[in-house]
Amino acid sequence: MGVMPINRLLVSMSVPVMLSMLVQALYNIVDSVYVSRISENALNAVGLAFPVQNLMIAVATGTGVGINALLSKSLGQKNFERANQAAVNGVFLAVCSYIVFALLGGLFSRQFFLIQTEVVEIVDGGTAYLQICTIASFGMFLQVTFERLLQSTGKTIYSMGTQMVGAVINIIFDPIFIFGLHMGVAGAAAATVMGQIIACIVSIIVNAAKNTEISVKMRGFRPDGAIIKRIYAVGIPSITMAAIGSVMTFGLNKILISFTTTATAVFNVYFKLQSFVFMPIFGMNNGMVPIVAYNFGAKKPDRMLQTVKLGILYATSIMAIGFLVFQALAGPLLRIFEASENMLAIGIPALRIISIAFLFAGFCIVSSSFFQALGHGVLSLLISLVRQLFVLLPAAWLLSLSGRLELIWFAFPIAEIVSVAMCVAFLRYVYRREIQPIL
Repeated sequence: MGVMPINRLLVSMSVPVMLSMLVQALYNIVDSVYVSRISENALNAVGLAFPVQNLMIAVATGTGVGINALLSKSLGQKNFERANQAAVNGVFLAVCSYIVFALLGGLFSRQFFLIQTEVVEIVDGGTAYLQICTIASFGMFLQVTFERLLQSTGKTIYSMGTQMVGAVINIIFDPIFIFGLHMGVAGAAAATVMGQIIACIVSIIVNAAKNTEISVKMRGFRPDGAIIKRIYAVGIPSITMAAIGSVMTFGLNKILISFTTTATAVFNVYFKLQSFVFMPIFGMNNGMVPIVAYNFGAKKPDRMLQTVKLGILYATSIMAIGFLVFQALAGPLLRIFEASENMLAIGIPALRIISIAFLFAGFCIVSSSFFQALGHGVLSLLISLVRQLFVLLPAAWLLSLSGRLELIWFAFPIAEIVSVAMCVAFLRYVYRREIQPIL
């Protein structure tokens, strides 16, 4: 972390996670591809459940970011006792998060769908899907936590392995549960949680066998308020950022469904497809954050800055490729999901317009992760809050007043341009506050 050449270190820590996240993106798409074979309403049922699923993932990964930052910084400062406390308190927080979502999902899934639509097929299928995903979400919460422990100590190859196990299990059992056992939409949820549970078991075993830098011993455990506070100081802004994404998705679904349910199907297909572009960058960030946090703790600003510059270069390059693919292959991408002629007519311009935002998003994502690594998660939160709630949603609503569905998609590039301006201003602030004093 402190001596290896930055490019080699960033690649070695990021590529395994990027590959595993690409596999995650693949199984998300496979899920929806199989569901689209049932009907467009089935695809909508899974899509309208996305805000809740995204919120669960937000809580798990946001808490993981907090654990990651505190644990890596503690190791950089050679404070091994605090590193161990960060690990065990992180596991405790994962269990608490699971209990909350299991209760909410079990009790209120149907009401959540009735708020959005009265189409019976969507409500019934979505309720079954969401109840399974929430009540059995303990696998997801613990899997994410133990993977972050591996990433915090640089063992990203093992975290990649655990994620790939879950993804492969999901891909194998999707057609079996959906069509072989005739479970329909509920079968997609069952395959997902089975993959998460098995990946969770594997990640716990790998941590016990390979992660010698930290010790996760729950016997005699008592929650440490100071450690939890430090985890959430970074984690809550990250959670809130992703939670804002859930609000944005829910709001945009409401705007689009007022035109046609096909528009929401297009939007949800877009989210599946864009994960192939965004997931590698999120994977790179998972490798970048501990490098920045470690070298911040070790007072090596040159290594921090070099890491960020390389991260921005790689992220922007990936996004540019994604933009070109969406521009050239919008039709074939939609046909993967059994798109009707109506869905193609709506979806092709949608994918091409939204993908303009890719050209700006890479810079913003890396900048936000840099702020989190230095303990300035609030800055990342402000960027996300302004982009999705104060710009994207209002812009989409205003554009919808024109009565032209295709104009709504321009809200995405508009919001991303505003984010770039904010990131530049915040980078200057963080540089003067954190980097210059060390230099």
